[in-house]
Amino acid sequence: MKSKALSSMLCPVARSIQCVGDGWGILILRDALAGLTRFDEFQTSLSIAPNILTRRLKDLVAAGLLEKSIYCKKPPRYEYLLTATGKDFQMVIMALMLWGNDHLSPDGKLAAEIIKRQTGRPVRVGLVDLDTHEPVTNDLYEIVPGPYANERMLSRFEYIKSKHAS
Repeated sequence: MKSKALSSMLCPVARSIQCVGDGWGILILRDALAGLTRFDEFQTSLSIAPNILTRRLKDLVAAGLLEKSIYCKKPPRYEYLLTATGKDFQMVIMALMLWGNDHLSPDGKLAAEIIKRQTGRPVRVGLVDLDTHEPVTNDLYEIVPGPYANERMLSRFEYIKSKHAS
């Protein structure tokens, strides 16, 4: 599951993908954020093969997104609890859900939506500049190399910039 090519990159997107693994990793985190913690709960929710679930849980623990905690000593049974890093994945899940609703819902029929708990009002989540409160969109903002970008990243950004200039 782990790609050597991704693990060698400094790119935060590549490193994030490396951390969560694959679609199963994202779905396990989705369910953990919804409150599931136990192996059988994940297996029932996802209809995933036990060997694949075992591997993905191990990878998410190793990546620091989940922590494994024993809840029964005989026989040993574990639950998988979100770490602070895992909890921060909530915004990624919401962004994926909104993108899926906007682009993949048949005839605009939503299978899930985000609501405010107190009111039940559907909400739209977006990326906002916290200083200006402006929506962050591709026409107003761009991604540029950070101060610790390596030569590979700088080269990639330079290549992209040259393609826009032509």
